[in-house]
Amino acid sequence: GYEPVLGVEINDFAYTTYINNLGKRFEKLKKFSSMDITINSNKQIIIDYLKNENIKVICGGFPCQGFSLSGSRIISDPRNTLYKDMLDIVKEVKPDYIIMENVLGIKTIFKGKVLQKIISDYQNIGYNISFQEINAADYEVAQTRKRLIFVGNRVNKKNVFPEKIITNPSRYISCGEILEKYKTLTENANFNHIFSKHSLEMQERLMKVEIGKCLYPNYNDSWKKCDKNKPSCTIKGNHGATNIHYELPRVITPREMAALQSFPDNYIFYGNKHALLTQIGNAVPPYVARAVGLALIKEIIK
Repeated sequence: GYEPVLGVEINDFAYTTYINNLGKRFEKLKKFSSMDITINSNKQIIIDYLKNENIKVICGGFPCQGFSLSGSRIISDPRNTLYKDMLDIVKEVKPDYIIMENVLGIKTIFKGKVLQKIISDYQNIGYNISFQEINAADYEVAQTRKRLIFVGNRVNKKNVFPEKIITNPSRYISCGEILEKYKTLTENANFNHIFSKHSLEMQERLMKVEIGKCLYPNYNDSWKKCDKNKPSCTIKGNHGATNIHYELPRVITPREMAALQSFPDNYIFYGNKHALLTQIGNAVPPYVARAVGLALIKEIIK
């Protein structure tokens, strides 16, 4: 029920992925090249363009690394200015709603001061903000992935969040249910099914890793062998250190990662292998985005 009218992405590989997938479905998404919204002139181009559209929702995710405080002020850092730049755009465009996504850790940075600062900054431009922890596994994603979703509005409506689709954890979608069909596929770079080149010694080591354990003791959610009968642990880019396949002597491929993120097989990612892993690992699972969007559109239509 939504029509995307603009997507902004600084990374050229991610931009190419968007254009080749979503640009084919939504004509207006072809308009913009990759842009850095921290540059004021670019930000103004975006604001001027969006003011000609009837914008209901602006969505964004910003990194939480690099946040630091001076009193109640968030000090500028190349990694946290995106939060302010999105705020600038929202202030000028005035969408009815905003949606933001972040890691759970943002709740505890500087004992919650960063979280409160974000909320108060949006309140100061007229938005009532709510947030809720969401686990992707509750929305038919074969992955335990907990994130914080923010919803805000300036039109005196409710900030709604999706109800769980799966309420009983024993009925979660398992990673085996998703990955079994890829087990016998040959390598196909055009399909993002790219094998890591493991030595025989490494293959032997990977096979010996116990279910639920990691290859390296000091790692948590990378080089981990997840239970075939349970959701995967959180999918991350991890600079190539993806999860170990539950049966085969290798780590999972980008296509298998994408499937665990709930991307369909016809959604193709572009770039070198590192770029594929980064895009997939950083993504909001489509099934989660869909659940949030469907819950919100009911409120918008009211």
